[in-house]
Amino acid sequence: MSSAKLVFEGREIDLPVIRGTEGEIGIDVSKLRKETGLITLDDGYGNTGSCQSAITFIDGEKGILRYRGYPIEQIAERAQFTEVCYLLINGHRPTNEQLSKYRNDLTHHTLLHEDMKKFFEGYPPSAHPMAIMAAMVASLSTFYQDTPEEADLNIVRILAKSKTLAAFAYKKSIGQPIVYPRNDLSWQANFLRMMFAVPSEDYERSPVLEDALNLLLILHADHEQNCSTSTMRMVGSSEANLYASISAAICALWGPRHGGANQKVIEMLQQILERGGDLQSFLDRVKSREVRLMGFGHRVYKNFDPRAKLLKGAADRIFNELGIHDPLLDLAKQLEEAALRDSFFVERKLYPNVDFYSGIIYRAMGIPTEMFTVMFALGRLPGWIAHWKEMREDASGYRIHRPRQVYVGENAREFEPR
Repeated sequence: MSSAKLVFEGREIDLPVIRGTEGEIGIDVSKLRKETGLITLDDGYGNTGSCQSAITFIDGEKGILRYRGYPIEQIAERAQFTEVCYLLINGHRPTNEQLSKYRNDLTHHTLLHEDMKKFFEGYPPSAHPMAIMAAMVASLSTFYQDTPEEADLNIVRILAKSKTLAAFAYKKSIGQPIVYPRNDLSWQANFLRMMFAVPSEDYERSPVLEDALNLLLILHADHEQNCSTSTMRMVGSSEANLYASISAAICALWGPRHGGANQKVIEMLQQILERGGDLQSFLDRVKSREVRLMGFGHRVYKNFDPRAKLLKGAADRIFNELGIHDPLLDLAKQLEEAALRDSFFVERKLYPNVDFYSGIIYRAMGIPTEMFTVMFALGRLPGWIAHWKEMREDASGYRIHRPRQVYVGENAREFEPR
């Protein structure tokens, strides 16, 4: 094993070098403090690897995203969301028989315990769906046992019931009666029916919406050690149960700088439109830091976000098939073209990310902006579970996550009596 050398005050310290399967190199500092008393300081963990993982590979410079080795472009074109769930969580593609059983299990665990309806009744109509989701997912732990024997079943339960929770939360917010799931529908079709059906009329399925939802869920399924996934691992490292860990991840995702970004894109585009659609004026205000350009740039990608490319191509197709003309989509395209012609944004590698087009597509599907982050959570769920499961099954064991700090406060001083 090769090593790196750290020289501090005349002393040389050898640090092991870890090499990933894609050529990534990490310097192992896990024993640095124990052996030297030193720690590394990395604000926001931007240069810190918190784990070794075999789930998702990202090359931000080349714009590459792969789930378990499979390119996102191929998965988005050829897979259904339920198969991606299986792939991420179990590490391999299912056989036809395994996939059939998996889909059957996900279908037959979609119902919620009837007592949970009382929880929904206690929330005010103005309650944000993400607040309801976080609370209701945590509440599932009171109905199902956290035992090794139930581990796989609990994973199926949360994947199946999450869409029911999300749809019920939406129905609560608009004062409509809840719609129960049906066992003859796919994951996507079931969710859309629970969201938009009403008892007073028949609900007509839309293959276009189902395909659009399938694509969006797949593109959000995992993205390595982002804020919510890291939260999932951190909370799970304390041996918190699956439901509690997911609830914490949902809360992390709720923030506008993470899962709430696609809602901010819609709000930004609406503001531009209300100001007459003057893109150059808006971009000038971005350059002077008066406003932020939402949906551009990424912490990891320094090239095009491959998910944004896929969504941009899908947006035109979805809008054409639905017969929808949305001025926000036209404005978004114009904004992208204007920004990519401007050296200010190109030099800073500010390219569109997945949030730039996802919100516009959700909007076309009839999903309100306050539900955008919930949709993100539904898609990201298999990735969270995969990371939680990978950590729990690590043969070398895992430590409770406990970052250090560099203290910069007051030195010791007396607490004088009054």
